[in-house]
Amino acid sequence: MTVTDSTGREITFTAPAERIVVMHEPLLGLPLMDLGITPVASYGRADDGTSLTTVDFVTTVLGDETPSPETGIGPFGNIDLEKLRSLKPDLIIGTEHDASKVAQLATVAPLYLQNVSTGRVEGFGVERDLAALLGLQDGLAKRLALYQETVGSVKAKLGHPEDETYLAIILTDQLNLVGAMSGMVQAVEDLGYTRAEVRNLGATSGYGKTIFVPISPEVFARVNPDLLVIMRSFTETERDEAATRKQLDRIVPGWDKFLKPAREDRVVFLDSAKVSTPTIASALNTLNALSIWAAR
Repeated sequence: MTVTDSTGREITFTAPAERIVVMHEPLLGLPLMDLGITPVASYGRADDGTSLTTVDFVTTVLGDETPSPETGIGPFGNIDLEKLRSLKPDLIIGTEHDASKVAQLATVAPLYLQNVSTGRVEGFGVERDLAALLGLQDGLAKRLALYQETVGSVKAKLGHPEDETYLAIILTDQLNLVGAMSGMVQAVEDLGYTRAEVRNLGATSGYGKTIFVPISPEVFARVNPDLLVIMRSFTETERDEAATRKQLDRIVPGWDKFLKPAREDRVVFLDSAKVSTPTIASALNTLNALSIWAAR
């Protein structure tokens, strides 16, 4: 099978690919696992299969019953080519940011580079692209049917979100507006919410297609969407509402006293690790959290 990847490279691989290695587990591995395909290995796991990151996205997003890749291909920044060769992959899938590794990785197996952040990448578009690449359209259709059914159910609980606006904030060491590339954004916008306009962002005003961009406490203090989503970075071990409120108190003291959405109970706290991957699963996790919030 010959295809052209997101960078314009033409590659040939044997379909169906049964031994896939991914170079980025949250952005590439999770979409595949959401469709029932478990990579034989992923960059970011140890030899024994344990995650080398703060959060294990497989269990957090997809649940404990979902099988994870059984091994890794070296620590971050140091790909173990011998280990990679020993796995005998049919296909390696990387992001456009792995273009500098083409000469190295393509000696092992066909290397497909998938666009995950450059240009117009939204919601679970990566999952759609990978489903088309690997012939997983039937599995995708089943997941989308469940998703659309859930969207309708949650929308009924929320009233008329198609007439309302939203903003999503993620906390690192500062405040950041969340862009368009996540299951969370896909779910909120499919419910009918429209992204609220934020003034005075300066050079970052085109943030919509990025993962997130900084926003000053002064600008944050004036936002007034109908729904304000606040999350703590997925690099943190504690990401519940209490931990998120505590960190936001440090960045913007007294925010819950003067911020209108907070005073009017229009703030929902989400676990960023559960909702930030470009997967239908992250979108469903978002819908579940919003359903609980609406009932409360």
